[in-house]
Amino acid sequence: MTLLEELQWRGLYADCTDQDALTKRLAEGPIALYCGFDPTADSLHVGNLVPLLALRRFQLAGHHPIALAGGATGMVGDPSGKSAERNLQTPEQVALNIASVQTQLAKFLDFETRTNPARLVNNADWTAPVSYLEFLREVGKFFTINWMIAKESVRARMEDRENGISYTEFSYMLLQAFDFYHLRKTLDCELQVGATDQWGNITAGTELIRKKLGAGGYGLVFPLLTKADGTKYGKTATGTVWLDARRTSPYRFYQFFMQTADADVVKLLKVLTFLAPAEIDALETDLKNNPSARLAQKTLAREMTQLVHGPERLAGALKASDVLFGGSLDGLSAEDFQDVAGEAPNKRIERASLAGAGLALTEALVQGGLAPSKGQARKDIEGGGVYVNNVKAPESTRALTTADLIFGSFILLRKGKRTYSLLNVG
Repeated sequence: MTLLEELQWRGLYADCTDQDALTKRLAEGPIALYCGFDPTADSLHVGNLVPLLALRRFQLAGHHPIALAGGATGMVGDPSGKSAERNLQTPEQVALNIASVQTQLAKFLDFETRTNPARLVNNADWTAPVSYLEFLREVGKFFTINWMIAKESVRARMEDRENGISYTEFSYMLLQAFDFYHLRKTLDCELQVGATDQWGNITAGTELIRKKLGAGGYGLVFPLLTKADGTKYGKTATGTVWLDARRTSPYRFYQFFMQTADADVVKLLKVLTFLAPAEIDALETDLKNNPSARLAQKTLAREMTQLVHGPERLAGALKASDVLFGGSLDGLSAEDFQDVAGEAPNKRIERASLAGAGLALTEALVQGGLAPSKGQARKDIEGGGVYVNNVKAPESTRALTTADLIFGSFILLRKGKRTYSLLNVG
C-alpha cells in the first residue's frame, strides 16, 4: 500500500492538485512538504491533529516534514471556514502563542533523526522584512481579483452582506501563497498539506510558484474532522479540547475520546492513530459484536492520550478514571488528583471541625450535599452505600478526623457508585 493509498484508506484524502503526478513524484524519492499552524491561541487543539499527524505519517514514510508556525499570518487571521472577522491579536499575544505552539509541534515530529529530520519555521522570519510596496509588486501582481474571489473561502464571506470580508483577511491568501513560494525556493518544498478549507490558499501557492519560479508544486487536502452528524469534532459542551495539559487535563482528554460515539470511533481510529489496518479492522469487528465492551473507544482514548501527553500522564488519567469509578486512591499522584477534584462538587469546611472527636460522617454528608438530612445519611451509611476516600464506611457513628485527609487538605466522599463530594479542608 503506497502512502497515498493509505491516506485514502484512512479517510485522509479529499483532493489533490494532480494526484497522478504526485503519486509518481512520491515514488521517485523523498519529498519536502509543509503545513502551517497559525497561533490563534496558546495551544493547538484536537482539530489540528489531522494535518499535524499527516506530517508525521509522511516523515515515517521517509519524507521531510516542515511545520510552519504562523508568526506573520497569525497577525492577520485566516478567513477560511469563518463566518465573521477574527479579532486581531496583539504582537505580544502572537509571540506568546508562537512559543507555546512551537513547543507542541516539536512533540509530534522527529527533529533528531539523521535521515529526514523535521524542520520548524516561522513565516514572520521572511515576511516581516518585506515592505508593503515590495509585497504588492512581487506577489500581488500575479493574482487577479477575479481569481481570488472565485475561491470558496473568499466567495462565501463576500456573499454575507452583513459581515463581508475585510481587505486584511482578503489578503491572507497572498500571504500563505508567499509562504509556499518561499519554502519552495529556499528549502525545495514541493508539497503543502492542510484541511479542505485551505484549498484556495494552497492553490494560490502553487500558482505563485508556477508564475515566479517556473516550477511545480503540489497541494493535498484532508477532509475536515467532523462527527457523523456533521458537526465539527474537537469541541464539547465546555469548549474546545486542547492539546496543552494546562487547558485540557489528560484525564478530560482521555474521557473526551472515551465518550466517542460508536458511529465515529472507527473513523477516528483510522484518521488519528497509527494502528495498522488489521488492528483497526479487528476493533471494528469487536464493536459490531460486543459494543458494550467499548474496546474501540478504550483503544482510541489510550492511543491518543499517550501520543499527546505521554505514557506517564496516560497512566495518571487511567488512575483518575479508576478512582472516579470507585477504585483505590493508592498510587494516585497529587497532579492526577486534581483531575478527580475537578469532577466532584467542592465543599469548604474548617480544619478545626476535624479536631478532637472529629466531624460526624452524617453531618459531613449533609454539608457535602450527599444527603438531605442526618437521618437519611445514617440510613445510607447503614445500607452500605457511603464511602470515605473510596473505602466503605460501615458504621453510622463514623467521624472524620485529620487522619482522613488526603494530599493534606481533602476528603473524598461518595454515595452509591458515582455520586461524589469533595471536602476541601481549610
